[in-house]
Amino acid sequence: MVEILVAAFLILMLMGVPIAFALAMAAFAAVGLSGRYPLVVVVKEMFTGLDSFPLLAVPFFILAAEIMSTGAISRMLLRFASQFVGHLRGGLGYANVLTGTLFAGISGSALASAAGPGAMMARMMERSGYSKAYAGALTISVAVIDPIIPPSITMIIYALQDRNTSVGSLFMAGILPGILIAGLLAAVNWWISRKRNYRSLEPRPPVGQMLRNSFAALPALLLIVLIVGGIRGGLFTPTEASVVAVFYAVLTSAFVYRGFTLADLWGAFLRSAIMSVAVLMILAAARAFAWVLIIEGVPQAMADAVIAMNLSPIAFLLMVNLLLLVFGMFMDPLPGVMILVPILAPIAHNLGIAADHFAIIVIVNLTFGLMTPPVGGLIFVVASATKQKPSALIRELPPFFLAALASLLILTFVPAVSTWLPQVSGFAR
Repeated sequence: MVEILVAAFLILMLMGVPIAFALAMAAFAAVGLSGRYPLVVVVKEMFTGLDSFPLLAVPFFILAAEIMSTGAISRMLLRFASQFVGHLRGGLGYANVLTGTLFAGISGSALASAAGPGAMMARMMERSGYSKAYAGALTISVAVIDPIIPPSITMIIYALQDRNTSVGSLFMAGILPGILIAGLLAAVNWWISRKRNYRSLEPRPPVGQMLRNSFAALPALLLIVLIVGGIRGGLFTPTEASVVAVFYAVLTSAFVYRGFTLADLWGAFLRSAIMSVAVLMILAAARAFAWVLIIEGVPQAMADAVIAMNLSPIAFLLMVNLLLLVFGMFMDPLPGVMILVPILAPIAHNLGIAADHFAIIVIVNLTFGLMTPPVGGLIFVVASATKQKPSALIRELPPFFLAALASLLILTFVPAVSTWLPQVSGFAR
């Protein structure tokens, strides 16, 4: 069954079949051709994969992100970030990094971040004299921060696969790694801006204007405090927090920043419905795919093989990094989490690796796959939004790949970056 499953999946992927259909059809092929189980088992497992209350957070966080990127919140965050760094050499590049990092704290989707404030920032950079391809590549790299800084849809799915951690703990664990990645991207922007002489065209605004911009952005910035603080204080669960985020986004966009109409709300509903269906189809199909692997004993066989190798925790993490970087080149983060975490997390736990530390390594690795060809979803989203060829963006990405690898090495060798905040905030188990 495993040979049929893998062969069918690879053939379907090479044919260009969407990931959700490739996963589901491979599971049907494996079960059907083996003749050991009725095909209805695959359908049953797909429904089981969605039969979870915490999964309700996924469509609500997607909707919240769509509302925020549609309304004035994105523009407020952009103005807030630009006033601090926009006047520096490479200032709009720094503003792109800072805006994306701030938006990550009120969103949960990398694609929404890239298509919304990211595309807006890329167009501003182009008009200010930056290379169009460089602006797009920076936007792609910044968008990968979105699933790492809370709230994060990927973290919600991960917590469902590994009972040694929780959504709240992962939300806290992602903050410092997200800031680390943002800092390394800013360093790349500093180097390239000096090399290409990307200069700012705007002076720093007066102090009074900066204070007004900061005050105007405050309601948007409070959302991450509301979500993380509410979960930590026991006011609501992560699922309930996603609903609170939607209502807060609507009220803020409509009554604080204004200009958000019923037509905008309807458009956000439509886009989030389409994206939610796509995400949930992937999760359902990944559950059926993973079931075939589990029923055939693949996780236990891999665990036995790794244990027999007698690897140290660091050697195991380096091996996982290499595996996930290659895996992420061909598969999106959500099915990657569904398929790989039940296999790898127990091994990491047996080796004494902290659950939050391992979770962040897995999530960051798979998220970087969004910016790596041939499947990297962010490349095609940004190429479409900025009207340029994916190949032009790919040529500008190598310095950002190096920054990504540097962040992975730091996260691997310095566990405290991932574990310190969950411990001091009381989330760690």
